[in-house]
Amino acid sequence: MNELAKIEFSGGCSDTPILKERGQREVFCGLTSIIWLHRKMQDAFFLVVGSRTCAHLLQSAAGVMIFAEPRFGTAILEEKDLAGMADAHDELDREVKKLLARRSDIKQLFLVGSCPSEVIKLDLSRAAERLTKLYTPKVRVLNYTGSGIETTFTQGEDACLASMVPVLSATDEKQLLLVGALPDVVEDQFINILTELGIEKIKTLPATQKDKIPRVGKNTRFALVQPFLGETAEALEGAGLRRISAPFPFGEQGTTEWLRGIAQEFNVTEKSFDEVISAPRARAKKAVEAAAKKLSGKSVFFFPDSQLEIPLARFLVNECGMTAIEVGAPYVHKSIIGPDLALLPKGPTISEGQDVDLQLDRCRKAKPDLTVCGLGLANPLEGEGFSTKWAIELVFTPVHGYEQAGDLAALFSRPIKRREVLRL
Repeated sequence: MNELAKIEFSGGCSDTPILKERGQREVFCGLTSIIWLHRKMQDAFFLVVGSRTCAHLLQSAAGVMIFAEPRFGTAILEEKDLAGMADAHDELDREVKKLLARRSDIKQLFLVGSCPSEVIKLDLSRAAERLTKLYTPKVRVLNYTGSGIETTFTQGEDACLASMVPVLSATDEKQLLLVGALPDVVEDQFINILTELGIEKIKTLPATQKDKIPRVGKNTRFALVQPFLGETAEALEGAGLRRISAPFPFGEQGTTEWLRGIAQEFNVTEKSFDEVISAPRARAKKAVEAAAKKLSGKSVFFFPDSQLEIPLARFLVNECGMTAIEVGAPYVHKSIIGPDLALLPKGPTISEGQDVDLQLDRCRKAKPDLTVCGLGLANPLEGEGFSTKWAIELVFTPVHGYEQAGDLAALFSRPIKRREVLRL
């Protein structure tokens, strides 16, 4: 065959009934995504309109990672703002004016809503429009919400990227758009291998600088690199772009099928595809096999946290020999993670949302060898004798692609090794 055969993703857990829970959750809010977004967009500033608690969250979470003046801050809503005794819009305008006067490097300013600003119905979209008129063309002002009232922490990135779509310039050029923030080293690896496949025009969202923000149009095909970008995908499709449906690039299997989906869209031949991916694919397989020795035959239980859960469960089951007991995700967008669900063998409970007490009961009853959960649950479960993996670490750490496949397996095997040592 000259062209890659089309892959149909059906089977596995595609038709597994989803346990939908709407109780108490244990997750970070969307403000947390600022920690990696501000590192990716080097001329952007994220101004949270929120409380002192919001400021403390960002300072605590990101302080250890900042070695220069940060590009995020908090415009504090005081009691008088919450009580309607002051014009919050006027105060916000003054803070933005002082910020931009002091920081000439800011080219993109994001006004980020929080729980307090949502509760008092502060219209940040109107503020963004007003401030854009004042500071264009030097600074573009956008807004999105990072409130934790209805969202989990990775949805902050989703909301941020979705806010950028309406202001993207147009082009009719045939091109590939990679959507989602990745560590630079991983992004470079993907661009290099896609270029070797013969794809010449490759853009990224988010871009590192305002002047590198991509132009898009009806001939732009986009591939998600993160499974939590449902709102962004919907916005791009609404703008006329076509999404490439594929498993997410975690592990050798996911990376191969993700690349295959893109290659099919750009008419890469089967021969060319195999020639380009054979060496890195072989390295990934070898690395995973070495790192997964402690995982084979073990069971895993996922609490909903990052929305990476279903692709990661597919990786652990298919490539590391684990058994998934329950795979919980904050939201299950079947249109996005459908290919991963299809590759995940039947067996586990698939849950959406969370009722933390009920899920803790199921976890304790199942007694998994490894529990993937948030920080708030990890320490108590460790105290009960469970081996845990922090879900948030999987967002901060380079885990996508062939070259990181072994590292990804090692992240899951490490807690099991630690528990074994403690038992000695």
